Amino acid sequence: MQLDKVVAYHKALADATRIKMLIMLAEGELNGQLLAEKLGVTPATITHHATKLREASLINERRDKNTIYFSLNDYFIKSNANAAEQLIYRNAGKERGMDHMEESYERLKIAVIKNFFTADGKLKHMPVQLKKKLIVLQHIVSRLTRGQRYTEKEINQFIKGFHDDFATIRREFIMHQLMFRENGIYELNPPELWTKWETLA
Repeated sequence: MQLDKVVAYHKALADATRIKMLIMLAEGELNGQLLAEKLGVTPATITHHATKLREASLINERRDKNTIYFSLNDYFIKSNANAAEQLIYRNAGKERGMDHMEESYERLKIAVIKNFFTADGKLKHMPVQLKKKLIVLQHIVSRLTRGQRYTEKEINQFIKGFHDDFATIRREFIMHQLMFRENGIYELNPPELWTKWETLA
């Protein structure tokens, strides 16, 4: 599962036109027609490549009347730039004397969970700081079963066990790559693809 996700991510990047699209979108949101003109291709070609990029969660789409605008999914791109390396070296940390750092991360995680969850496991409120927010979100999704597929209704009910604002938290799961959604079905991503709070200041 972990290897499949990493391979799928890099397959989406393995095309010159798609790379050019991402480079242009790094400067800001663009619609399909403008992308086609800049790249000298047909709008149908842009639609084809945009589908591949969207399926890999590399871009976001929004519709304004009859025009579709594309933008980068910054969180996913940045958090996955080193995903393959993290997967390859996932067991090498201890050999490099990283135990003390892991202990520090664990202490922070425990403190955040204690501060933002009640004794019966309810989320008091979502942290504003991104690092703490990611710890909270990852704590919640860790209660889901790896490899199991969930309907949106099932995910909503699951989130309600922690907090009433299930719609916002469900979107955060997707935004920070904790889960992926396809045809209304949700599934956990492997931890290597999650946005890493440990690397944030």
